[in-house]
Amino acid sequence: MTTQVPPKLQTLLDPITEIIRLRQYSDRTAETYRHWITRYIQFHNERHPSELTAQDVNAFLTHLANEKHLAASSQNQALSAILFLYRHVLNLDLPINADVLRARKPQHIPAVFSPAEAKHVLQNLKGVNQLMAQLLYGAGLRISECVTLRVKDLDFDYRQIIVHDAKGEKDRVTILPSKLVEPLQNHLTRIRVQYELDVKNGGITSGLPNALAQTYPNIATEWAWQYVFPSKTLTKDPESGVLQRWHISESTLQKAVQSAIKQAEIPKHASCHTFRHSFATHLLQSGYDIRTIQALLGHKDLQTTMIYTHVLQQGARGVISPLDVN
Repeated sequence: MTTQVPPKLQTLLDPITEIIRLRQYSDRTAETYRHWITRYIQFHNERHPSELTAQDVNAFLTHLANEKHLAASSQNQALSAILFLYRHVLNLDLPINADVLRARKPQHIPAVFSPAEAKHVLQNLKGVNQLMAQLLYGAGLRISECVTLRVKDLDFDYRQIIVHDAKGEKDRVTILPSKLVEPLQNHLTRIRVQYELDVKNGGITSGLPNALAQTYPNIATEWAWQYVFPSKTLTKDPESGVLQRWHISESTLQKAVQSAIKQAEIPKHASCHTFRHSFATHLLQSGYDIRTIQALLGHKDLQTTMIYTHVLQQGARGVISPLDVN
């Protein structure tokens, strides 16, 4: 998502990452906001944002929708970045009605695996990829939440997973499947060998969220803060120059799951996220109430969770075809 930054506006963009971190947003959010702010500035011929008006913001969003044909989620990302720029970087009160400008997302019924299909896909996966996919399905995790799990987030005694800084920058608790307790513990035993070797070699073995590295400089080497699914290679932190063992790439699991779906010959537009949809749908089919599932998924709005009730209707609105009537 890297976009070329106009040199004369670099001083404007430089504080954004620091301000975002102070507000405890993620590094991914910082990168996304810089991207959209840069595109906004370039669209208006590199004019300083303080010279632009609400009409200019609307013109940019209209351009994204009508000319670039971007999805509603991307348009709303851009709007959030621009609002952040004016409110928290420039400290300007631009008269923008965010509710009016925010694009409406079309309500699509998600693809869902049947229990047999989910089992078949999981069987086609091996090793760490299988374990991660089992967490997507068994705990309803997003792929980003899965790859960034840390050792301290797994509570084996209470059979729960604490998901930190999830979508919307909120924490939540979800279930840890009993069937994954032993496989996860065995996995942690294996990766601890590499962790101890990293520490012995003097390396800080994991990146830390927000400003924790400055407040607690020693916890980066603590076992509890290591990623459950670490990368096989070390990378150099661009700011400190220290070698770190980051988490496994999302694309690694995405490619493995796509291959497994293809092997299972499932004719659905499915992906890693389909496991999360299936988690919610299968819990509903098992009789769990919608509010409980909303909490496990971390949905702010109950209407977001209600989309999964479509499966309970058994076909098109639960209507029985006349061909099936005796």
